[in-house]
Amino acid sequence: MAGGSSTHISSHSSLDPNAKYTAAIALMATLFFVIGFITVLNDVLIPIMKSTFDFKDNENWKLLLIQFSFFMAYGLLSIPGGNLIKKIGYKKGTIYALLIVAFGLLLFYPASEYASYGLFLLALFIVGSGFAILQVAINPYLISLGTPETGAARLNLGGALNSTATAVGPIFGSFYLLNECIMTKTETLATTRSLYVAIALLIIAITAFMWFMKLPKLSIENEKDEVLTGSIFEFRHLLFGAGAIFFYVGAEVVIGSLLVVYLKSDTMGNIPEKFAASLVAYYWAGAMIGRFMGSKVTQKVATHTALAFVAIVAFALIFLSMTDFMIHNKITVPVINMGEDCTTMEFYFNFKPIIVPLAAVCLLLIGLFNSIMWPSIFPLGIARLGKYTSRASGLMVTMVAGGALVTILQGILADHVGYRYSFALCLVCYAYIIFFAIKGYKPVKAADNETGEIVEA
Repeated sequence: MAGGSSTHISSHSSLDPNAKYTAAIALMATLFFVIGFITVLNDVLIPIMKSTFDFKDNENWKLLLIQFSFFMAYGLLSIPGGNLIKKIGYKKGTIYALLIVAFGLLLFYPASEYASYGLFLLALFIVGSGFAILQVAINPYLISLGTPETGAARLNLGGALNSTATAVGPIFGSFYLLNECIMTKTETLATTRSLYVAIALLIIAITAFMWFMKLPKLSIENEKDEVLTGSIFEFRHLLFGAGAIFFYVGAEVVIGSLLVVYLKSDTMGNIPEKFAASLVAYYWAGAMIGRFMGSKVTQKVATHTALAFVAIVAFALIFLSMTDFMIHNKITVPVINMGEDCTTMEFYFNFKPIIVPLAAVCLLLIGLFNSIMWPSIFPLGIARLGKYTSRASGLMVTMVAGGALVTILQGILADHVGYRYSFALCLVCYAYIIFFAIKGYKPVKAADNETGEIVEA
């Protein structure tokens, strides 16, 4: 996930460097957790919508409209969101974004009440729209709440909470939404409604707290747009980097999205949805662990070299997951088994061993190698751009729309060739990232000189 991304932000601030902004930092970091938690719940929402609306196995494209609706909002609103923030300020922008998210979540009430899939999709688009604006606001805000030297550490804190949320989200979702005690579609919709409305109320409470909280005004709110004589589209490495972000987000999202329904298929041994969702938690937990490990590795290894390595490994794991050997050979994996007894209503928590194909393990391991792709691709894509960096960053963030387009394309592919071979599309995604890491990242033109003019690199 893109939360806590290392976007290039001017981190100088008019704030008192000796002042403590503990409450403000905690609030901003909490928002990173909220973004990760709600986003990853889409992975659990997919099997729920499949059973609720009786989607057939050859209607995956309809099912993956969930991710299309959510992530397309990033592609459409990231740049307009940045313009809105510049106009009204970071605090108001964050508050408005949270209210948009809350409104989208509240729409789950009528969507579930009337069992309307279209209304669910609209709700998800609105939530994604709010998150697109929120990401634009909270990244620079968190960086600026203190000295420039510690800005990266604060952003890493936000990223760590975002990654933690994506790891615990599927576990909580499997416990609450895929509960074996929920027997009917009506009960499923009611449970889904109660969860999303509860989250909406929580966000409204956070918004109210933020409204009354005295937050410092950042000096970057007073900056004027730089007058540019050239175009960001003159930088080849930026365009290649934007493509790499597109394919990285697309591959990461589609793997997480299809895992539960794929694991439940005959090919994977009909693993129950509840345990499949718990397995998905390993995928996102790998991303969380890799993020911490990667921050150490990239201090000693060149960024493009590290990116090439993880992309090659991810490519190999996708390829192996499609082979007969990995499909037919199995391994026992312990998964979190949390719930309540349907008769006694007693809560239980344990680890249950389940048998899964090695192909599933290959797909789960990809999360570990996805972890450093965003923080590697982003700085390589915006390197040596000088005063063009801000607009270039906007283009890169817009490419999160890959989570929408790649996902829907693989859904269509899965309808025709099945889940197993539909992952060939992910091979294309990682092959492109390998190209970017080996060759595409090299600047041909740059603008990091004293005059800010575009020159040969």
